[in-house]
Amino acid sequence: MRGLNGAIVLKPCSILFVCMGNICRSPAAEGVMRRLVEAEGLEDRITIDSAGTIGFHTGKAADRRMRAAAQQRGLELTSRARKVTADDLKDFDRVIAMDAENARDLIALHGGSDARIEMLSSYLDDAWPGDVPDPYYGGEEGFEFVLNMLEAACPKILASLTTESS
Repeated sequence: MRGLNGAIVLKPCSILFVCMGNICRSPAAEGVMRRLVEAEGLEDRITIDSAGTIGFHTGKAADRRMRAAAQQRGLELTSRARKVTADDLKDFDRVIAMDAENARDLIALHGGSDARIEMLSSYLDDAWPGDVPDPYYGGEEGFEFVLNMLEAACPKILASLTTESS
């Protein structure tokens, strides 16, 4: 199947984005990645979801401020918050944490193994922070910054799933 810039997606895969509450960063990452995957016609090859390391917001829509910032960029965030499970860490091919604290929580949930757990920042250059900052307690600019980070990283994540065609 052809994907990004004529590349070929090697095999079907699944990606889970994880932040703490699953109402700001991870649903936004899911939305950014979903738009890229749909633009490439790869919905049948790449499954995308998001979850949080805490279940406090389970069932809630993404934060209204993140939804508004995303909507300004043509993104619709439709997922509902849920807590990550141990099964998620077995079932998803890639589990991408938004920050080091959530990565540690995921590793603990996975029994101390960091297999399949990556940091979103590993897809960014050193000009970006190592953690995707949580915009929840800040102003509008925090939501915009997070979306900028996600829009910089997600194409690289997608490219890592493909190989150049010959």
